[in-house]
Amino acid sequence: MNIHNKDVDVESDSLEEFGGGAKERSSHLERQYDPSFKATNEYIETLPDLQNGPASLIKGVNKQIQHVGVSNFKLPIKYKTRDDSELLIETSVTGSVSLDANKKGINMSRIMRSFYKHADSQFNFDVIEAALDDYKSDLDSIDARILMKFSFPMKKKSLRSNLEGFQYYNIALELVDNDSARSKIIHVDYVYSSTCPCSLELSEHARSERSQLATPHSQRSVARISALIDPTKSIWVEDIIELCRKAVPTETQVMVKREDEQAFAELNAANPIFVEDAARLFCKKLESHSAITDFRIVVNHQESLHSHDAVSVLTSGPTFAQTGLEPNLFQSLYHTG
Repeated sequence: MNIHNKDVDVESDSLEEFGGGAKERSSHLERQYDPSFKATNEYIETLPDLQNGPASLIKGVNKQIQHVGVSNFKLPIKYKTRDDSELLIETSVTGSVSLDANKKGINMSRIMRSFYKHADSQFNFDVIEAALDDYKSDLDSIDARILMKFSFPMKKKSLRSNLEGFQYYNIALELVDNDSARSKIIHVDYVYSSTCPCSLELSEHARSERSQLATPHSQRSVARISALIDPTKSIWVEDIIELCRKAVPTETQVMVKREDEQAFAELNAANPIFVEDAARLFCKKLESHSAITDFRIVVNHQESLHSHDAVSVLTSGPTFAQTGLEPNLFQSLYHTG
């Protein structure tokens, strides 16, 4: 489709829409950027601000919007680790507030500016709360939310060769302020290998009954743990990762020599699990920690036998209870190299 018409004067047509004289006035407009121009306070006061315009400018219905804001603005953030060291990690931040029915919109840059006031701090939930308080006040909003996503490194030893490498975990820290009630949530993705118990038994049957070599199928699997934290207690990201390792010890490996690969095969054979088993094993460990109240476990076993995945969801408490699921929830658990 050709959208270019040499016979149409685009500039002329556009200017005609503004009424008589517009074409003539355009010839007096500067077409060069002036780097020396300074915006004084008086000049800034004259700038239009449509987002803070009257309710008459609202398009559509005058209804409250639960969340409006910015997503995926990035900056380096300092985090304290459990061993009292500090990590500087690139972090993706989503910040939003509620918008009253009769307000046109918000100045979204205020969320970023409020967050940057705390960017040099060593982050924890207290600092996140301070950032949320700032932009909630700046935007005169009732509810607000911050979600910070990052890849968290932890050293992991090999099974037998005593080598060591960094394992990275997708982490999200979420603070939700709803009608002045605050919820602190930690999301952790844990990647492991799952060996099918049925396939393992069938393989052993072929060996014992027919002297037939057979291998059980196993696959990369992901569990997303979302845990609501008791406001009177504390827990480290490392603590949740260790709970996952104790629940399902077949975590994928970083450094591997031949003896480690053999050990991993033995470890998988000692811990065969269906997707239902995995959800319940994670649940048992999460229930054992006093700092964790409500939680949700989403598990995806990315099958090597089938052309589809095996999935399960287990929730505890009202925070994560829901009838429907996000359309791409399970697909979001894929971790590629």
